[in-house]
Amino acid sequence: MEATTNQVELKVESPKKKMMKEMFGRFFQNKLAVIGGIFTLLLVFMAIFAPVIAPYDPTEQDYAKFLQGPSEENVMGTDELGRDILSRVIYGARVSIQAGLISVGIALLVGIPVGLFSGYYRGVLDEYVVMRFTDALLSFPPLVLALSLAAVLGAGLQNAMIAIGIIFTPNFIRLMRAEVLSQREREYVTAAKASGISDFKIMFVHIFPNCLPPILVQATLAIAAAIISEASLSYLGLGTQPPTASWGAMLSMGQGYLADAPWISLFPGLFIFLTVLSINLFGDGLRDALDPKLK
Repeated sequence: MEATTNQVELKVESPKKKMMKEMFGRFFQNKLAVIGGIFTLLLVFMAIFAPVIAPYDPTEQDYAKFLQGPSEENVMGTDELGRDILSRVIYGARVSIQAGLISVGIALLVGIPVGLFSGYYRGVLDEYVVMRFTDALLSFPPLVLALSLAAVLGAGLQNAMIAIGIIFTPNFIRLMRAEVLSQREREYVTAAKASGISDFKIMFVHIFPNCLPPILVQATLAIAAAIISEASLSYLGLGTQPPTASWGAMLSMGQGYLADAPWISLFPGLFIFLTVLSINLFGDGLRDALDPKLK
């Protein structure tokens, strides 16, 4: 009888394990999200191993092959300086992924703690300083604000990432604050306070983990928006500077050759579209998997 009881106990899954299993099941049922995730992983792989995958040096110029169309030797053709488009697209993925991750990372590093403390303590600082500051930043169109900040900081990828990080920070402050406001009234927070646990521990050990799902989803979608922002800044000359390969800069350089050499702009533009689409599909699938009530 005792052995039978032990066997029954072994078959019972823990609630956490069961929840994770259901979450992965919901995600993999979404075929578009899976496709988006696969393409995103391939893009990350391409960015990491760009020196191995790229057939040529992306900055190598060959004036004997300038403005040549796609061929066996140059699959995506060459640009106005004879540089291989495929190699530049591959290295451009590295710039886009870097810009997306670092700029969103900056927004998370600032937005999460500010939103957490603001939502937990509330008061005058929350209402009249933090929220008014976020409202002021959100009142500007994101691209206009990014252009203004990049112009003040100076042209370059590093300054572009800082500018993009700043424009996304208010979104994470507001989202984190809203989640904390809903969590701070829960019974487990009241019990933790009654037990004498410090506010710092309550915020970072008890409340913060319960706020992660929407933050992760928002971060995923923000990476796609950050890639578009970096491409826009590079297109306007305030982002990645020549001769570094960037999808936005390639679009800018190719606009003068649309009639004679459309492939210069076609392929980087196509990769921007596919990258943003795949990340958005992955983010939508992640949102549905973490919170099926949003379907």
